[in-house]
Amino acid sequence: MATRSKPGTPDEQAPAAVRTQEYAAGTGWDVGQSAPSDAYRALDSAGSGEPVGPVVHSHPGGYARQIVAKGGLVTEGVKRDLDAADSDRTED
Repeated sequence: MATRSKPGTPDEQAPAAVRTQEYAAGTGWDVGQSAPSDAYRALDSAGSGEPVGPVVHSHPGGYARQIVAKGGLVTEGVKRDLDAADSDRTED
């Protein structure tokens, strides 16, 4: 019959703890990534505040809204705004 050592004795070793490696998010326009450049969208000059035109990567002049700054985290809301600009352009 085999004898068992009591827990906590030197014969019994705790499993090694492995730390997970953390990596920086990639650069791109997917959720969770860092934006590769600024993203702006012009606002309607009639005063309605509605976004118009495509997404551009430098301030378009006049009234505009910055969607995300270069290096900023692309969130669900940012992605939604970028996708809305793409869908507005394809509807024209």
